[in-house]
Amino acid sequence: MRITGLEDVQAPIERARGLPNAHYTDPATIAEETRAVLADTWAGLAVGADVPAPGDAVPISFLGQPLLLLRDEAGQVRVFQNICRHRGMILVSAPRRIEGAIRCPYHSWCYAKDGRLVATPHVGGPGQNTHAGIDRASLGLIEVRSHVWRDVVFVNLSGDAPGFAEGHGDVIARWAEFDRPLHHGGEDSRFTLDVATNWKLAVENYCESYHLPWVHPGLNSYSRLEDHYHIEAPGRFSGQGTHVYRQLTDEAGRTFPDFEGLSPKWDTGAEYISLFPNVLFGVHRDHAYSIVLEPVDHMRTREHVNIYYARPDTDPALRARNAEQWRAVFEEDIFVVEGMQAGRAAPGFDGGRFSPAMDGPTHLFHAWVAGRIAARQA
Repeated sequence: MRITGLEDVQAPIERARGLPNAHYTDPATIAEETRAVLADTWAGLAVGADVPAPGDAVPISFLGQPLLLLRDEAGQVRVFQNICRHRGMILVSAPRRIEGAIRCPYHSWCYAKDGRLVATPHVGGPGQNTHAGIDRASLGLIEVRSHVWRDVVFVNLSGDAPGFAEGHGDVIARWAEFDRPLHHGGEDSRFTLDVATNWKLAVENYCESYHLPWVHPGLNSYSRLEDHYHIEAPGRFSGQGTHVYRQLTDEAGRTFPDFEGLSPKWDTGAEYISLFPNVLFGVHRDHAYSIVLEPVDHMRTREHVNIYYARPDTDPALRARNAEQWRAVFEEDIFVVEGMQAGRAAPGFDGGRFSPAMDGPTHLFHAWVAGRIAARQA
């Protein structure tokens, strides 16, 4: 289908409208949008911490495709289509540690962890494990183009996007000071929120600080609306920063260790960026996090939150408190994004308007989505 009516979305913010209701409610419109916005770009899939050791494998369904997240013997995180090249059987049905080869449960074709097809039992008849018509070298697992940045595993399903570093050089440069090892906090530093909303509403809410006084009164009590600034990189990312970041302390006044070598701006500052399309990042002097938005369907999203530290030996109690604090903040947003999703059922809503002073980061995301669709349809 051809999507129309996006000119107003790409207009200057003073007269722009948001994306039409169909982009949140109509499966056909969303399917076309998905190809342009998620399949043809570098979309967030998971985090490297999901597969911490060689042989760790996690099956993931993403945009309807069966994928396998795997850390190979060399320690590299890779993504394959989770299917046997013989008859298309799913290879790995649950997260597990693969000790030897990846064995298909149907006919026992086996693959090395780097994707090579290494065994084809009885393929030439009983007891004959080879056949001239079966070229193992050309029948390895189908690898999906992937890249890891800040431990987030990005995939480009179409294979057509510019290289990750080429397309995202500006955000990589912006946070170059944080280009150092990140230590995942472990099970007490990861959680998932299931939200009844389209994933795009989670992005646009995260982009802006406009809602802080009403939705996050606790956070706004010390990091106020007026302490924030916009981050705007048209066509790539947007978000917000604050000049007032307050470190978490325990009863003895202890804090998390800082990332070393940061410039003075990070003593009291923090930044929160939506990297288009579906990954949300936060950086602070003493910890960082990512949120990978999983589009379950047109009105359901899973938010996968993972928190990282400068050193692996952080205090467990303080880590747990930090995770609970962030969970509370992100849960405060749920009623907002679910309420906006419910509002998209109103036929009179025309996409809404943007505050030229406060909604710049959100408008950039809407314009990016519209631009991706328009370019694909050109």
